[in-house]
Amino acid sequence: MNFVAMDFETASRKRASACSIALTLVENDQVTSKFYSLINPETNFDWQNIKVHGIHEADVLGAPTFPMIWDHIQDLFASQQLIVAHNASFDNSVLKKSLERYAIPLVKYPTLDTVKTSRNFYPQFENYKLNTVCDQLNITLENHHNALDDSVACANILIAQEQQFGHAAISPFIKMQN
Repeated sequence: MNFVAMDFETASRKRASACSIALTLVENDQVTSKFYSLINPETNFDWQNIKVHGIHEADVLGAPTFPMIWDHIQDLFASQQLIVAHNASFDNSVLKKSLERYAIPLVKYPTLDTVKTSRNFYPQFENYKLNTVCDQLNITLENHHNALDDSVACANILIAQEQQFGHAAISPFIKMQN
């Protein structure tokens, strides 16, 4: 299976406040490339978000803004590559709101949520938080809420599900994001 696992962290509750992004590229069920960057959200940080991910305003002062990052990654989205996230509604909305904030044209792409696949394939799990699913599937999650570690873990969840249940069982979960 070929796809890109995406994860954002935000500076505040506002979805257009991305302060880090990670993309993990998977080709033929193998992680082939990883991208991570801090993002200067050009907005204030909320202490509750800092408590979750540990990224402070001082950490992103010299970081690129979202439009600079977008210039580097937009081809992945324009190519109609499957974009996967754990709780995809959050990550897809961060991308959409960030594009809107900077008046960048929105993109359509196929997407899949590993929370939804996990709920379907593993109804016995206590919950479907990323760390819980990883623990149950024996997938390493180094530093939860680090965007890169989270995107790699998400990629490994979908790889494990595809190997266990097959592509035909996963296909119905693919939706178009716009």
